[in-house]
Amino acid sequence: MASVDDTGRRLTDLEIKASFTEDLLDQLNQIIVKQQQQIDALMREVSDLHQRAPEGGTLAFRSLRDELPPHY
Repeated sequence: MASVDDTGRRLTDLEIKASFTEDLLDQLNQIIVKQQQQIDALMREVSDLHQRAPEGGTLAFRSLRDELPPHY
């Protein structure tokens, strides 16, 4: 009789672990979907920045004097 109770307890423990595992898997899947959306958005931003960049990929020369406030 003790082995039947032990088997039932072990089966219940396994069902609980399986339930927690399913919940964890669902959470991880949601995280992956969110990260992929973020990656896609970042790739669009990088693509937009590449299109806006001047030819040759270098920025025009800027003097530090252009950065001084007008009262200098």
